[in-house]
Amino acid sequence: METESIPDTASVKAVNYYDGTFHRSFSSLDADVVLGAKDHTLFRIHSWTLKTTSGWFRSLFSMPQQNPLPNHPEFINLDEDSHTLESLLLMVCGLPINPLTSYDEVDALLFAAEKYEMPGPISLIRVLIMTPPLLDQPLRLYAAATRCGWEEEARHASVQSLALNIYAEEHQPILRKLHTGAVLDLMNLHRNRREGIRRRLNEQPFVTGSTTASCPRCRWKVDHRTWRELKYRVVMEMDVRPLGDTVVDVGLTGWPEAIACWDARCPNTECTSMLYDKAETLRLIRDCIDGLPKTT
Repeated sequence: METESIPDTASVKAVNYYDGTFHRSFSSLDADVVLGAKDHTLFRIHSWTLKTTSGWFRSLFSMPQQNPLPNHPEFINLDEDSHTLESLLLMVCGLPINPLTSYDEVDALLFAAEKYEMPGPISLIRVLIMTPPLLDQPLRLYAAATRCGWEEEARHASVQSLALNIYAEEHQPILRKLHTGAVLDLMNLHRNRREGIRRRLNEQPFVTGSTTASCPRCRWKVDHRTWRELKYRVVMEMDVRPLGDTVVDVGLTGWPEAIACWDARCPNTECTSMLYDKAETLRLIRDCIDGLPKTT
């Protein structure tokens, strides 16, 4: 009869000596399992704890064992480093947990929790990634959330990503790790905000139509060149920072294109009226940006 094999991500043996140092929080002599990290740190833990918190260990311990030595804990070598294993075991044992300070830690811990089928640590990680200092890396948050199917966290990350130029070279390594659907959703959000403001600026009540028109006061022929240049600058700014804050808070008052637009006057020397209402145009553009889609 063919026997069921032990999972290949660990080696299991019963021994009466250990090559490594025991972790001070996991050194109880009445524990019946010793877990070994790849950097030779050892963790004593009760098999009952592992079986009730991990589907992987529950399956492992249900398999026939090869003549274990009496009164000796079962020894299991794992692939994780001691910090990852420590964080994982603190979570499943109900002990004070390690703070998560980087997404390198989050990714390693998530991978281990998924591999060992531990829903408890996964749920804790889901809460922790929505706290500082992890909130200031929206693309890493988006990557973790979309991989795990956490929709609320993914939407939050997509909102935060609007302050980034996701096409910049520095963000390419993270985007390459996302599955195709997640990348397309994020790119569509950024593109739709840019194209949305482009479309709205070419509609009423903004100046539209031909490149030349008449002064609303004296009917003298005027050229809306300054308005066209400002529209182009707005759209280009939304392409690199779709949030739009740099448009409404800085650009529309400080850009050379904006200053030229608000200073534009009718060329008729007997009229010289302002061609554009600055305050009303600023309000309308702000309303347009506020009305754009904000999440994936």
